[in-house]
Amino acid sequence: MRYKLLIAYRGTRYHGWQQQPVLNTYKGDPPPPGAGIPTIQETLAAALAAVVAHPVTVVGSSRTDAGVHAKGQIAHFDTTAIQIAPESLRRAVNHRLPADILIRAIEPAPDSFDAITAAVSKRYQYFIWNAPDRNPFFPELCWHRWQTLDIPAMQAAAAHFLGDHDFASFSRPDHTRYTTIRTVWACRVSFRGPMLVIGIEGSGFLWNMVRIIVGTLVEVGLGKYVPDDMPKMIAAKDRRAAGSTAPPVGLFLQWIKVGSQDGSQG
Repeated sequence: MRYKLLIAYRGTRYHGWQQQPVLNTYKGDPPPPGAGIPTIQETLAAALAAVVAHPVTVVGSSRTDAGVHAKGQIAHFDTTAIQIAPESLRRAVNHRLPADILIRAIEPAPDSFDAITAAVSKRYQYFIWNAPDRNPFFPELCWHRWQTLDIPAMQAAAAHFLGDHDFASFSRPDHTRYTTIRTVWACRVSFRGPMLVIGIEGSGFLWNMVRIIVGTLVEVGLGKYVPDDMPKMIAAKDRRAAGSTAPPVGLFLQWIKVGSQDGSQG
């Protein structure tokens, strides 16, 4: 039986979604024998395996980076433990997960469902605490920027990212994707002081793409760039042409829409 998962997590303590081996460069506490470094995928797989009593491979729709959070990650896994009701399975696994990871929903899925290829659109949110003083209550969930930002200029710049573009300037050069063309359907800057939220929805995203867009928009807000610089940055297809990369601390995977067998979205 294949199951589809809806997952939320705070990525602060983890080295991203993707399971990773222990390399010589790893400086954290040694993981248990046979385990990799702390990642969301590995932690979920271990909790699921403890409940269904066999090894589990968890396939996630989006490979979020270290320190990035999620409200609506989509994943799937296969199990032979079909005698466990989905809600009972969800509760049992959540009981074994740490407090910063939660399975929000679980449901049976057809064998053809694949969390990676089924994704048709994704939306990310980036939170910026724009005030002279930092917020001491959730510093790991937003980026503190104390300077006054030109919000209208940031909103005008954000509009230039809409549509189909080659986003090579807004990706790490070692992204390994066969194409850097992506479609952005929404890029909005909203400010309700002191919280500034940048929401970006698209067909898919390159490595660090959202964080580079956010970093560039913040530099527009600081006056380093003007909105009309955005088309030139996109046209350059060169990472050096765009602005800085925002830290992972304020980034959330808000939701993922997946296509069903009948072609609808959910």
